Amino acid sequence: MFHASTCITSVAPSVARILGFAPPKCAGDGNPALDQLAADAFSGRKADRALLYNPDAIAHHLFAHYTDLFLHVLRHAPLALPMQSVMPSVTPVCFASMYTGVLPDVHGIQAYVKPVLTCDTLFDAAIRAGRKPAIVSTCGDSISKIFLDRPMDYFLYDNARAEELIREDQYDLIVIYNGNYDATMHRFSPEAPESLQALRDNAAAFDRFARLVKQHWTQHDTLLAFAPDHGCHPIDGGLGSHGLDMPEDMLIPHFYGAVPRH
Repeated sequence: MFHASTCITSVAPSVARILGFAPPKCAGDGNPALDQLAADAFSGRKADRALLYNPDAIAHHLFAHYTDLFLHVLRHAPLALPMQSVMPSVTPVCFASMYTGVLPDVHGIQAYVKPVLTCDTLFDAAIRAGRKPAIVSTCGDSISKIFLDRPMDYFLYDNARAEELIREDQYDLIVIYNGNYDATMHRFSPEAPESLQALRDNAAAFDRFARLVKQHWTQHDTLLAFAPDHGCHPIDGGLGSHGLDMPEDMLIPHFYGAVPRH
């Protein structure tokens, strides 16, 4: 079985270091490729902004089979990396690992449940460092629940609200969740026309966000990410699913870009 050499637990420690503050407590190793990208782009400076876009359930095999659908992502985030998800490969487990930097047996979410994490997270680390994080998500999704009870702002809105936050330039770290592809592939199949349109919509949304960053965050060194949580596979009847220890569910593509101040 194919495994990527880098796990999604590397995201939190790398983002923290790139932004110049200590990683979450107990977080593991970061991502050397991501660290190098930032070091080169920012000429050794620490970034002061990060925009992390989290589309749900976008598998690496989709990137391999439909690379042209990712061109709007690659335009802004050309560092494309295969990443290993965690088990069980379901949304709350995976995003908990991504933003704590630890495996499920450490952060405690090991099934499709959405308790508020007591484990230290990237958001806690940012707040300790005097940074201002925000989460933009939809009501009831995992990201809207498991990172609650922190002195930060939560927006249960759509992409338009995320665009407003970028224009307002008040936050150092913005995490934006989009579950449209996940919902569509469960209803139809991972490669159904409706699902591929949802994939296009994700790429288009990221393109809009990145363009706004380049327009409104000109005084900041900014890290960009298009970072799914897990993949997906078809099941009997053609519908999509995930949660298994198989490459289709565990291997995902992450895309990173760096926008220097100007």
